[in-house]
Amino acid sequence: MVLEHVMAPNLLMPTLVSPLVAFMVWRRARRQFGRQPVRRGAMIARVAILSLLAGLISLAGIRDPRLLEGLAGGLLGGIALGLAGLRLTRFERGPDGRDLYLPIPWIGATVTALLVARLAWRFMAVVPHAGMTGAMTASTAPPLGNSPLTLLVLGLMIGYYVSYYAGLLVHHRRFVQARG
Repeated sequence: MVLEHVMAPNLLMPTLVSPLVAFMVWRRARRQFGRQPVRRGAMIARVAILSLLAGLISLAGIRDPRLLEGLAGGLLGGIALGLAGLRLTRFERGPDGRDLYLPIPWIGATVTALLVARLAWRFMAVVPHAGMTGAMTASTAPPLGNSPLTLLVLGLMIGYYVSYYAGLLVHHRRFVQARG
């Protein structure tokens, strides 16, 4: 009961999930720098999960085609960035015999930072609507994902990571075959 008067109910979940999202973003950004081990299973899982996420988000296009256009534009831009990042990535063998790749950190970190900045901007747009009374209903709050620009940035991130990890898997297979 006390929580209802302090915070709007529609802000409770984003507030509780924010630390988890911050931790995930920190881990993602950390993986952009330095040599990274090739983990085929994790990369395949990421490609599958992000592809499924893109498919689920695209269902919003049924209700509002502008959202689908934003997502599609972001996916195309992300794929182009992923292919560019892939061309600049190097593969090598570590001293312990494990296969490693050296990503170009600025592309992935910039894509991640854009997504975080856009979500923070959208979240800050929701907070003033809530007021201090918590009287806002779900119908009066602007949803976080109801913006073509937000979906463009989300599509940019999904397109980048799907194309980059899928490309890493292909190039790693070639790297292993070339070693003999």
